[in-house]
Amino acid sequence: QVQLVESGGGLVQTGGSLRLSCTASGRTVSDYAMAWFRQAPGKEREFVAVISWSGDSTNYADSVKGRFTMSRDNHKNTVYLQMNSLKPEDTAVYYCNTGPVLRGTGGRYWGQGTQVTVSS
Repeated sequence: QVQLVESGGGLVQTGGSLRLSCTASGRTVSDYAMAWFRQAPGKEREFVAVISWSGDSTNYADSVKGRFTMSRDNHKNTVYLQMNSLKPEDTAVYYCNTGPVLRGTGGRYWGQGTQVTVSS
């Protein structure tokens, strides 16, 4: 069983930056790909970014490409999402996700989410 805890959310102005963290416990996740998803009010949860188990490969949703950067530190069992040039449409609850298999809708384990609010 894996527990995921996100942190780093908050309120920021348009154009600002935030760095989200997600720390796993229960077992190492150094052999799992990990992902970030987000859910805005009244919308479905959507994919944001994914990183391979080694950290060598990343992929991003078109809406965040060039602005967000995902990274990981396997020694700390932690992944990060650096978010720059934030826009009001980035406002959402951001969820960390992982599992033995990651599909488009995510894997087995989810964090509780952290709120990101971007004011215009």
